[in-house]
Amino acid sequence: MDHETIPGGIHPRLTHSDALVRSGLRPRETFAYSRQQPAMADSVQVAPPEVRKPSVSFSGPAWWQGAILLLLLFCLYASILGRLCIQWKNDPNASHGWFVPAFALFVLWKNRNELKSIEPAPSWNGLAVVAAGLSLLILGDLGAELFLSRVSLLVVLAGLIVLFHGWPLFRAVLFPWAFLFLMIPLPVILFQKVTFPLQILASKLASAALPHLGVVVHREGNAIQLPTMHLQVVNACSGIRSLLSLVTLAIIYGYLLEDRRWVRVVLAIAAVPIAVAANGSRIVGTGLLSLWDPDKAEGFYHTSEGLLIFVISLIMLFAVHGLINRIWKHPQGVRRA
Repeated sequence: MDHETIPGGIHPRLTHSDALVRSGLRPRETFAYSRQQPAMADSVQVAPPEVRKPSVSFSGPAWWQGAILLLLLFCLYASILGRLCIQWKNDPNASHGWFVPAFALFVLWKNRNELKSIEPAPSWNGLAVVAAGLSLLILGDLGAELFLSRVSLLVVLAGLIVLFHGWPLFRAVLFPWAFLFLMIPLPVILFQKVTFPLQILASKLASAALPHLGVVVHREGNAIQLPTMHLQVVNACSGIRSLLSLVTLAIIYGYLLEDRRWVRVVLAIAAVPIAVAANGSRIVGTGLLSLWDPDKAEGFYHTSEGLLIFVISLIMLFAVHGLINRIWKHPQGVRRA
């Protein structure tokens, strides 16, 4: 509204819009607020609420998806696992296999709280690892090689862990996963390449020790000629059985009773010469028994002698651990892993 100043006061000058309103040709506009509000120094401006985007987190497959995945994995490897259990039962060289998965599950259960606290970081690299494991399965089936088929199971498990949970979780379960390789018997070709040198080594140790005990011996390869009998160190007496079993027990013993990693490694390595020396002493004992009674060197006495030597091997392993603790004092207040 414009204003015009005239003598005697101020009279308003009607605008065209106001004239229309007064004449009734246009309704009056009503405003809840004034069109122009004066700015106030202490006014507070309220910002519009921030719209947060929902965060997407990956926590692995649902329980039913994981169950279906495990079922498919079991169907794929059922025959392979069945043959493996049969070999554990019938092959004395693989009888330690029963303890391997049981101990791996124990380690996972023991560290369950730490494993749950690891943030999932799934990686597509796991898909390549799964593909590599399935390729080993195909090669094992085509070549009738059980070793490759059994190893493929562990590779596929590693790939699934990386695919759904990432490398951090796989690094956390690396020890129990790697320990599972001990449950797989060696392939025949590798088994022969390992046992024959062990046979020769055991024969040399026995033939070197028996003369100091007053026994005349003559060795040809893995055969030892004694005054009363002909002793031959066969595959069963090569020491591979006690070697694999003692290495497995040394790893379990080190994990349960030692938290220093270098000591665990030393105990596992020390199990190899201990097993070889124990097997050599077993052949020496067999030679001494043959001088007393050749029949005593076979059958029940021979088997009992093997069990006794294995117990002595465990005692020697404990002695090595005790010697390490005596030389290098165990730090106090350290929580065992």
